[in-house]
Amino acid sequence: MKKIFATLATLMATTGLAQAQEVLNLFNWGNYTNPELLSKFEAETGIKVTVTDYDSNDAALAKIEAGGHGFDLVVPTHQYVQIYASKGLIQKLDLSKLPNHSNIAQEWMNVEWDPGRAYTVPWQWGTTGIAVNTSVYDGDINTSDIFLKVPDELKGKINVVPEMNDIVNLAVMWAGGTSCSEDTEVLKKARDALVAAKPDWISMDYGATEKLSNNDWAASVNWNGSTMRARIANPSVKYGYPKEGYPIWMDSVALLSDAQHVENAYKFLNFIAEPENAALISAFARYANGIAGSEAFMPEDMQTAPEVVVPEEFKAAGSFIPTCSAKAQEYMTAIWTELQK
Repeated sequence: MKKIFATLATLMATTGLAQAQEVLNLFNWGNYTNPELLSKFEAETGIKVTVTDYDSNDAALAKIEAGGHGFDLVVPTHQYVQIYASKGLIQKLDLSKLPNHSNIAQEWMNVEWDPGRAYTVPWQWGTTGIAVNTSVYDGDINTSDIFLKVPDELKGKINVVPEMNDIVNLAVMWAGGTSCSEDTEVLKKARDALVAAKPDWISMDYGATEKLSNNDWAASVNWNGSTMRARIANPSVKYGYPKEGYPIWMDSVALLSDAQHVENAYKFLNFIAEPENAALISAFARYANGIAGSEAFMPEDMQTAPEVVVPEEFKAAGSFIPTCSAKAQEYMTAIWTELQK
């Protein structure tokens, strides 16, 4: 009898392990993962993906550093990849398990933040700019004055997304500096402008797509794909590229060092590097991706969308924010902390 019970216990434990392995836990930005993509992945692999949302890189990093999170994959913005790697929070990829790794577009392969894509697979890339309901405000929207010197028509109606690197660096570029600046005069000008403007903001929130669509907000510092989705629902919403300078970014998927479902994670990473599947990611969130050949499967309206195709006159103003020095990060954090008061 004891032997029977022992056999049953072993069988139950084995069955439980098998069931546990048929899941995957993805930690990603909110409203950024196509449900159709997840359904297709589950249908092809039998693996159910659970998505937990976050609203800023710093919030995600803090959660991962705290441990005990249970996530397998995370989607940091480019300048955070080396931070994750240096802290030992993500692991190098076994490329033998990723035959679709070669589908990564050449311009996104040997990137400064992840040479040879040793740690990450592209998710999406885009810009950070200004979304404005032009039925409320019909002035120049291609300037960070919109949120730093808020026009009367937008006072109490403009949101600012809670992403420190984007917001502080937009203010620094507006003040005449470059991203990750250590110039204390420029930083002071940026800080003073942010603190002075904050009373004119309605909120510092993540959910701009719906609130711009529904006219809850008349403007927001926002990302281009989110703004495109809002514009499709509300044609009065337009996207501005701050002429003083704006961030270009790429979010990529990384395998966490303490992932519990590693093989399932590799299946997902390989899956999203298929051109047709990468196009599904873009079709939902409306950002470009970094997978060659995905263009053939992309929605037609993204080929000419003003939020996706940067106007020639504003191309030179965009730049990638590097991984900031410890001192620059300290300055930014101090400004951000003051802004939260």
